[in-house]
Amino acid sequence: MNTALSEIPRLYTAFAEWLACIVYILPLKKQIRVRGLLLFSGTFLLVQSLFLLFTKKLPLFFWIPCMIAAIGMMFIFIYASCNISREEAGYFSVRAFVAAEFVASFEWQVHVFIRHDGDASVWLETLLLPFTYGVAFFIIWLLEKQHIPEDGRLNIRPRELWSTVSIGAAVFGISNLSFVNMQTPFSGQYAQEILNIRTLVDLGGFAILYAYHIQRNELRTRHELKAVQNILHQQYTQYQQSKETIELINIKYHDLKNQIIAVRAEEDDEKRNAYLKKMEDEIKLFEAQNKTGNHVLDTLLASKNMYCLKYGITLTCVADGSLLNEIDVIDICTIFGNAMDNAIEYEKRIEEAEKRLIHVSVFAQKGFTMIRFENYFEGVLELDGDLPVTTKADSFNHGYGLKSIRYSVEKYGGGVSIGQQENWFELKILIPARHNS
Repeated sequence: MNTALSEIPRLYTAFAEWLACIVYILPLKKQIRVRGLLLFSGTFLLVQSLFLLFTKKLPLFFWIPCMIAAIGMMFIFIYASCNISREEAGYFSVRAFVAAEFVASFEWQVHVFIRHDGDASVWLETLLLPFTYGVAFFIIWLLEKQHIPEDGRLNIRPRELWSTVSIGAAVFGISNLSFVNMQTPFSGQYAQEILNIRTLVDLGGFAILYAYHIQRNELRTRHELKAVQNILHQQYTQYQQSKETIELINIKYHDLKNQIIAVRAEEDDEKRNAYLKKMEDEIKLFEAQNKTGNHVLDTLLASKNMYCLKYGITLTCVADGSLLNEIDVIDICTIFGNAMDNAIEYEKRIEEAEKRLIHVSVFAQKGFTMIRFENYFEGVLELDGDLPVTTKADSFNHGYGLKSIRYSVEKYGGGVSIGQQENWFELKILIPARHNS
């Protein structure tokens, strides 16, 4: 590394990284008590400082691995302190690292400028570090806290994490390029020029990550609003279905009353047994057939089954509902509600009643939770991108149910696939089992 320029003291860097982590930990939901957090914070500051001091004189070859290790320690600090996922901890660690790089670079550039001024006093240099760090990180904290939810969870997906990591790596590489090699088209040649490049690139990187964070929050808010509207619509649909279900039950109740009268009046044993058998079969249709181990899933299946009965659709289910116990109720409703509504909508168009078949299964498979929806399908499945080609007049809103399913599944690191096996349409969902442990 070029030693012609005075580098930022390693203790300054360690202090900046520690403060940056604190700034992002404060708005997040903690998982350790205040006393434990204070002790853990002090330990992290000590370990980070010693690590940066001991690795100062290592060859240039070890510089990148040491920086990765430093970010790794920031990740451990944030992840162990807060009740968030690993993806969220990684997301905040990258943002904290870029913020620390910017503040440390800005303070050191001002420090070098003051030192070159012969009239600068010793007390001014001494107070510069706490003043600059204090003001800068306070402003960052004010900016960040208003864009972090109260529960501290952002539901960061792997794709979003890697986008953030890529931005952070590019910012760090460009800002420090001149310190590694001055003989590139993007390197500075003079000390002040190099310092300017580092500070401005770090500032630009922080601004980019901040803008990305705000945009992502806005998209999340829009989706949640759309999801709420969708839930309200589903509630109205459920109301309509409940009305139809009550009417169906009243009809069956009236039929059973008449059958009981017929049984009492019937003297032929065979006919009486036939009546009783018919009554028994009809009652079984209304028994609680689904005891999966998840009451939300049980309720959904019972509701959909009643609706299926009205249209002569056979709904079967083999599910271990306990695998879904760690999944949010709204996400369970979104996944199963939309998937079964789509299947029911299609089966209602099948002319032959014996072919109106829907099967739902939930089971563990090689470290994943598999959720599979199958329904009888006639013809050949055509895809428009990754969605089935619509046959509805409202093509603008086509696929929103499947998009909502995909959004809910990806929050847990899972995936969705659509396919056809002979005369069966299949919607498969895989969710890593670590979310269900």
